[in-house]
Amino acid sequence: MLRDGVTGDWIGTFIGHKGAVWQARLSSDASFAATGSADFSAKIWDTHTGECLHTLTHAHIVRAVAFPSQPRPQLVATGGFEKKLRIFDLSRSSANNSASSSPTSVDGNSPPSPTPGIEIGPGVHGGNIKSVIWSTNLNILITAADDKFVRWWDIRSRSVAAMYELEGIPGTCELDSISSNPSLSVAAGKSAYFFSGTQPGQLLKKITTSKDIAAVALHAESRKLVTGGGGDTWVRVYDFDDGSELEVHKGHHGPIWTVSFSPDGKLYATGSEDGTVKLWKFGSDPYGLWR
Repeated sequence: MLRDGVTGDWIGTFIGHKGAVWQARLSSDASFAATGSADFSAKIWDTHTGECLHTLTHAHIVRAVAFPSQPRPQLVATGGFEKKLRIFDLSRSSANNSASSSPTSVDGNSPPSPTPGIEIGPGVHGGNIKSVIWSTNLNILITAADDKFVRWWDIRSRSVAAMYELEGIPGTCELDSISSNPSLSVAAGKSAYFFSGTQPGQLLKKITTSKDIAAVALHAESRKLVTGGGGDTWVRVYDFDDGSELEVHKGHHGPIWTVSFSPDGKLYATGSEDGTVKLWKFGSDPYGLWR
């Protein structure tokens, strides 16, 4: 589903998946959307027409999708329950399956044959891939997996350039590529980890709280971070420098699994198991419908 980022108004719905959608991503210019689903497929959509441009079949659930930061990107990376990181070239006809050829719902039958794609680092991941992030360096891909490792991959050599072991199973893993000093934010256990967005594997800071953290987003300019947890329904704002809790916001009625800032950093969104996405104004200045 596509909504207006300022008002929350519904724009359109992408129809085609036959299973739960685990992740959705927009390209940097918002011309394409990518979705990963429990129907063993990833789909690429035209955000202006709603047309399904590509269906990329897999042998198991697709948990994560990522575009490089380019206008109208022709590559997409996927990861999931196959424990495989793949890159697909959308400009090649072998990746351009019609929507009608997408797999049916999982019903115990043999899964469809995977669409050809380049696998990066076969056999390395020891758990399901939870997140795939394309770095600001387009030769670097980042994965976070249930084996508690964050890995930085050099796609030229198809090998691990750096890795870091977390103290818990990762929740969200997001790259802030908007600020002048981009950083990677990872939630795991009761901690939020912040890595350099340009130097693979370089840990900048680790903040440990008294609460489980399932999702985290950093506002670098204000030096504040926002978290959501799987154990309660509250949104928390922390000081990045000393780790102190600054604000607590109530409104959700289920665990909060994702947090993300808008491109201008003036509001953030939280997604919850209660079936809602909430937009929160960040700061005291008027914004959109908020005063």
